[in-house]
Amino acid sequence: MNLASIAALAAGAGGAASCAWGAVHPRSQLFGRTLCRTGDDSTLALTFDDGPNPAVTPRLLELLARHEARATFFLIGRYVRACPGLAAEIAARGHVIGNHTETHPNLIWLSPQRIREELMQCGEAIAEATGRKAGWMRPPFGYRGPQLGGAVRGAACAGVAMWSASGRDWRPQPAARVIRRLRRARGGDIVLLHDGDYRALGADRRHTIEALEYWLPRWKDAGLCFVGLDASQNHGKGQANG
Repeated sequence: MNLASIAALAAGAGGAASCAWGAVHPRSQLFGRTLCRTGDDSTLALTFDDGPNPAVTPRLLELLARHEARATFFLIGRYVRACPGLAAEIAARGHVIGNHTETHPNLIWLSPQRIREELMQCGEAIAEATGRKAGWMRPPFGYRGPQLGGAVRGAACAGVAMWSASGRDWRPQPAARVIRRLRRARGGDIVLLHDGDYRALGADRRHTIEALEYWLPRWKDAGLCFVGLDASQNHGKGQANG
């Protein structure tokens, strides 16, 4: 999109502030319906972005298995191509695979055709590595524009999955900070976490692992069931109030 198009959209949406909020807020529905909650307060959906990451994902898979926790992994296509066996293991363990684009660009500035290419390339990598089709897509950085919906439909994705709680774990930090932020997670939330880093393979995500080692048994004791974001999940039912 060019700047004139963005400016025109901002005016039509009630100003630049409204447009910016709609583009970046995880529960905004301004640019199309998104999945932000599970629709069931007895469940919690753990989601992991930017993998697969050979430095962290295997340990994460073992941790999830130990607590019988199913999750959703939004994978970057170029990393799937680099680590196809690890992508296959994620799927083999019963987790849901999502599309996080081929190269993790900011989609706001891309044309519908370029977004579709990013999604199609990632989807092809996932299908080749796992034998499965990715369902939901998650836009890099959570950034969306009005051109996203058509591109998602063109790439045959189930829809756009966002989140309602976040560990804000994308940078190395003490695990205590992530533990503290995850106190806000409640039943029905889709939780944003990271097992990789879009900039390079091998990212350190020990703080995420340690935070989950703390919270998984506590969430389980609280009676929460860990679910994946299956492609068949009701889009409207899981939608958050924007």
